[in-house]
This record gives sequence, C-alpha cells and structure tokens, in this order.
Amino acid sequence: MPEKADSTEMLELTTEIVAAHVGNNPIAAAELPSLIQNVYHTLKLVGVSPVEAERPKPAVPIKRSIFPDYIICLEDGKKLKMLKRHLKTAYDMTPDEYRDRWGLAPDYPMVAPNYAKHRSNLAKEIGLGTTRRGQVGKVARTGRAVPRAACA
Repeated sequence: MPEKADSTEMLELTTEIVAAHVGNNPIAAAELPSLIQNVYHTLKLVGVSPVEAERPKPAVPIKRSIFPDYIICLEDGKKLKMLKRHLKTAYDMTPDEYRDRWGLAPDYPMVAPNYAKHRSNLAKEIGLGTTRRGQVGKVARTGRAVPRAACA
C-alpha cells in the first residue's frame, strides 16, 4: 500500500513539473511523452543513495604483507625491498596515496625492515648524522671543510 501512495505522489509531482515546464517553454507534442518519462525517472532517483564503490581487495592480507627481508605490494602481490619506487613507476602513486587507498597507518613501512637496518648501519659506519669532535672548530677557524684524511 505505501508503494502505491509513493507512486501516486510521484505522478502528481511529475504532472506539476511537466505542466510548469510546458507552460513556460515551447515544446512539440511529440516530445511530451519523453519529457514526462524523463521527469518521472529523475524523481524516482532523487533520494536514492548512490552505490558505494567496493574497497579494493589486497593481493595479500595487510597483516601478512611485511616480512623481515621484503614487503609485499598490496596492489599486485610482488615481493620488494623498497616499495616507494615500485608504486611510482607501476601505478604513479605516492606512499601517502597508497596508505590512503589501503587504509594503512602513517608509519606503515615502505622499505623491508632488514634492508632499513642494513642501510642504517652503513650510514652509521661512514659517520652520517654525527659531527666529529674537533672538526667543528677547524671548519670555523679556516672557513674550509676538513679533508677526510685529516679527520681519521
């Protein structure tokens, strides 16, 4: 019964809209049925929520995508040490876009944990991120950088 009432209400609204349109705009009699049909179908669609697109399904479960020696790309399932470059070249995607797409935390790694540890150790071995003692005073006095051999 409520469905019949909705249908009657839709017909009344359609009649009002078409009558107002025809009263203010010249229209051929042959076009009138299609106008009525278009208005009626449009009114039926009003208030209907659009179908939400399904969230894409990852190639592997998110919890199973991080391993010590590699990270699995959720887009295609490839095992990689560094994900950032793969995302840019294969999908033209930034790490932030990737994290948003899959609902990942901001600290989700883009590099395999062991690879990150290895690179960190290499950087520490060559002294990156530290200022060697005595070097600061020499640079300030001479205005030039100290050669590597002099620092060792």
